[in-house]
Amino acid sequence: MTAHQRAHSFNTAAAQYAANRPSYPPAALDAIEELAGRRLAGAQVADIGAGTGIATALLRERGARVVAVEPGDGMAAEFRRALPGVPIVRGDGNALPLADASHDLLTYAQSWHWTDTRRSVPEALRVLRPGGSLAVWWNTDVFDVPWIAEQHERIARHCGVPPTARTRPDDLRAARLSGLSGLALERRHVRWSRVVPLDTHLANIGSHSAFLVLGEAGTRAFLEEERARLREIFPDERVEECYLVDLLVAARP
Repeated sequence: MTAHQRAHSFNTAAAQYAANRPSYPPAALDAIEELAGRRLAGAQVADIGAGTGIATALLRERGARVVAVEPGDGMAAEFRRALPGVPIVRGDGNALPLADASHDLLTYAQSWHWTDTRRSVPEALRVLRPGGSLAVWWNTDVFDVPWIAEQHERIARHCGVPPTARTRPDDLRAARLSGLSGLALERRHVRWSRVVPLDTHLANIGSHSAFLVLGEAGTRAFLEEERARLREIFPDERVEECYLVDLLVAARP
C-alpha cells in the first residue's frame, strides 16, 4: 500500500472522520500566535490538507481569513457541508494553487507527513509573504497513560505497521522538516484530553488510514476486541483520550 493510497483512503470515510476525530485545544492556537509573532485575527491563512475542516474552523473562529487546500473528493465534500462559507480549492502541499507571497501563515494540521518535503518546502516558501510562518502540528498519543501505550502496540501489530508514534515528534523534526534548515524554527508541546463515548473512540480509531486500507472485516474484528477491553477500564463507556499536540513553527525571512 503506497503513501498516496493511504492518504486518499480518507475520502471513503470522510463523514466518519469529521464526526469522530479530535480537534485541537485553544492553547495550541495560542502557541501558534506566539511562535508566529502575530495574531490570527486578520491574518491571511491557507490551511493545507484541510480535510473536513477541523483546523480550518478553529482558525476562522480566531478571526483569520482562511482558504482551505484539499486534494480529496470525499474530504472536500464534507468540508463544504461543514463550512459552506469558507473557500476551498483543490490541490496539495506539493503544488499549492496559491499565488506567490500571498499568505501570512500556512498551516498543516495532521497533513505535513503526506507531503514530499523536496517539493512542499519550496512551495511553502513561495506562497508565504516575507515574515510569514509555516505551522505544522499533530495530535500524538500520550504514552505515560498505560492503556493508551498498550492500545498503540496492539494497533501496530494488527495493522502490520511499526509503532512509530513513540518517536514521532523527534523523527519528524529531524527528517520531515530538514528542508527548513536556515529558518527560525520553534517547537511547542501542548497536552490536552477529551472525554468521549466509547463508540466515538472506536470510530476515531477506525478512521485512521492504517485501518481504512484494511477493509471492513479486518477493522471490525479489532474494534470489537477493543470494545471488550476498554469496557473493563471505562465501565461507564466514557473514554478519556489524552493527546500531546506537537507543534512546529518555521518563520520565513
